[in-house]
Amino acid sequence: MLIIVRHGRTELNAARRLLGRLDPALDPLGVAQAEAVATRLGSGTVRRVVSSPLVRARQTAEAIAAVSGTDVEIDERWIEVDYGAYDGMPLGEVPAAAWASWRTDPGFAPPGGESLASVRTRVTAACEALIADVADGEGDVVVVTHVSPIKAAVCWTLGVDDVVSWRTFVSPGSITRVGAGPTGPVLHAFNETSLVE
Repeated sequence: MLIIVRHGRTELNAARRLLGRLDPALDPLGVAQAEAVATRLGSGTVRRVVSSPLVRARQTAEAIAAVSGTDVEIDERWIEVDYGAYDGMPLGEVPAAAWASWRTDPGFAPPGGESLASVRTRVTAACEALIADVADGEGDVVVVTHVSPIKAAVCWTLGVDDVVSWRTFVSPGSITRVGAGPTGPVLHAFNETSLVE
């Protein structure tokens, strides 16, 4: 199984700000969420832990790796979308025209930032490599990442357009599970959360 985890909460998440390439650590609730995910996944079937290079993802991945007895592998393809000029901005202050463009055009990129289409390209490559790795059923691969890459992975799994991602919500500290089916990836679970919220 490919298990995709959103990192625990940060203060910027709690403040409802866009959080892309800014690199804050987990807040106390985020640490508790990371520990809850680690406990939930346990040590039984996890054979690899892969992480975005950003601190909030690495902290979450390290909690999982500590329980599963694995090392954390960093993969740049799982980094959060680059919000460019809007990174760190309160959600309510992002221009309405930008939200409209994001919701209808996966090729839209904010000033100095990255498009969702670009995220989809890099996440697809990462997913295709990892799903092949879990197809033998010999153990799970856990990826710790961010909202946009998780949404891109779900769209890849379902074979749907990136605009579908706007109809999904990914909670901090949540788990999404993707299996290797006979004809392609299969979504087993989406946005599983622990009791730590």
